[in-house]
Amino acid sequence: MSKTRRQFLTQATLSTLAAMMASRSEAQPLQDTPGAPPAFGTAPPVGPEVSPATFAEAEKLVRVEMTAAERAQAASNWRSAMAPIYELRSGPRKVELEPTLAPYSRWDPILPGEKPAPQKDQFVWSKADPGPLPAKDEDIAYAPVTRLSRWIETRQLKSERLTQIYLDRLQHFDPKLRCVITLTKDMALQQSRKADQELAAGKYRGPLHGIPWGGKDLLDTAGIPTTYGAEPFRNRVPSADAAVVKHLHDAGAVLVAKLSLGALALNDIWFGGQTVNPWLLEEGASGSSAGPGAATAAGLVGFSIGSETGGSIVSPSMRCGITGLRPTYGRVPRTGAMTLCWSLDKLGPMTRHVEDALLVLHAISGTDPGDLSSVPSKLDYNVNAPVQGLRVGYFPEWMKKNPATDVDRAALETVKKVGMVPVAVSIPDWPYDSLDLILFAEAAASFEELTLSRQVDQLKAQVPDAWPNTFRQSRFLSAVDFVQNDRFRRKVALEMARVFSQVDLLLVPSLRDEMLTITNFTGHPSLTFRAGFVHVSEARSDWAPDPNNPLPKFSPPRRVPHGITLIGRLFDEGTLGRAGLALERAFNVADERPPGF
Repeated sequence: MSKTRRQFLTQATLSTLAAMMASRSEAQPLQDTPGAPPAFGTAPPVGPEVSPATFAEAEKLVRVEMTAAERAQAASNWRSAMAPIYELRSGPRKVELEPTLAPYSRWDPILPGEKPAPQKDQFVWSKADPGPLPAKDEDIAYAPVTRLSRWIETRQLKSERLTQIYLDRLQHFDPKLRCVITLTKDMALQQSRKADQELAAGKYRGPLHGIPWGGKDLLDTAGIPTTYGAEPFRNRVPSADAAVVKHLHDAGAVLVAKLSLGALALNDIWFGGQTVNPWLLEEGASGSSAGPGAATAAGLVGFSIGSETGGSIVSPSMRCGITGLRPTYGRVPRTGAMTLCWSLDKLGPMTRHVEDALLVLHAISGTDPGDLSSVPSKLDYNVNAPVQGLRVGYFPEWMKKNPATDVDRAALETVKKVGMVPVAVSIPDWPYDSLDLILFAEAAASFEELTLSRQVDQLKAQVPDAWPNTFRQSRFLSAVDFVQNDRFRRKVALEMARVFSQVDLLLVPSLRDEMLTITNFTGHPSLTFRAGFVHVSEARSDWAPDPNNPLPKFSPPRRVPHGITLIGRLFDEGTLGRAGLALERAFNVADERPPGF
């Protein structure tokens, strides 16, 4: 369509104006007058030419509108005012930012004036008679850590034998589950023999002494590959152990495997394929702690360590029917763990029973100078303390609709049966998913070099909702909106403080998007554990629907475990553990095993 004469003259005039202003700003630098202060927009021009049309198109990405005159003015000095800001990344004085370098600002989940709970350290766990050692290796493999620990301590079971049981199971079942990236057989046997020797010499390190475990393959292990599940890092071999790995070595635990994760901690597809759910082999295990979820559920490890940024412990724990404890942000040091998002990443235990998770948390908590967000904290857990009278908040409307199920609603009734008190609560209807701007921006910054060098193109998953596309898209997010979302984050934290002034903990559907997002951004701890079973007529997936690859359907529907999630006050994992243990005993469904494993 031809332009009208008025449109032509207007645009021609604005284009001429932009050219004149650009020429003037580039051709006539300021004179060096004594005492003249520096001014914005006077740097030497750099970068590609931009025009008013450039801004017109960019406005669509950040959802702002400028007039034609404003676009012309912006284009006139962009190369002298804004483009030089990018010199850090693309100029002649480019500065390398080491992977271990954290942002200067950091998230503190404790609001000004608040004191973190609890105020005392206490750790009293179950030490009842574990009963006789089972005759079958399979029954030993599925036993809770609390029982394994007692059998080892009383020398009914040697760590070396237990380690060999798990190594055999890992080798036998991994072809079905694709949950192992590196089997650490030699190290495991060496560590287990040392554990037995120490025990024989009278040295007992505690409840994890001699217990085999698996680590999500984003935890650095000295001399052993740590791949992040991603093709560009397949040959990466760190020289030092992650802080959590050191803690577990000190506790006497035995590392038997580096377990799979969705590439760069997203969902459940890695360079070795898709890790699957032992309860339903036609679907993924969920992610990104897919390997820990599958291996723990199938009795291939005593316990595992996962990580969460936005659901990566909660989701695979729920789908695979295990217990996942996402600690308060800052309780567990992340030194030596892959960074996806500095202000969100958390490391936590994944186990088959609630109390096992507390045992592991107790061992891995602490500070480390390599993690600026790690803080001193107390853990008050007493298995004998009553739960009667604890106020359990719930959201009435959430319990009536998806993703809540009859299992979630029955759990609310069980809360009453064990003597806790349900309390209806509510939060404002705000756009909580807007907070993901912070996640996307931090993740894109963490893997900037991988993206700009195009190594991210090597990842197996290249669909629109995978990291490669998200990292590229995130280059165009607004820095102003980042700050506004950071302010919104504090507003949400204040709202959560209000809710927790009314209750001691929350009971929520595990995958309720609002609460999953909110609590990851505020840093509150969560405990996800099996509460019952549901039937599904279609496989579930972390990935956006793909019409070209429909998910398998089942007739009749398949029976799979379903977990609920408790949210606790900041640093109050002890109360979460007590409440979770009481409910776990009442549900009485934790011991059922996935068929065929």
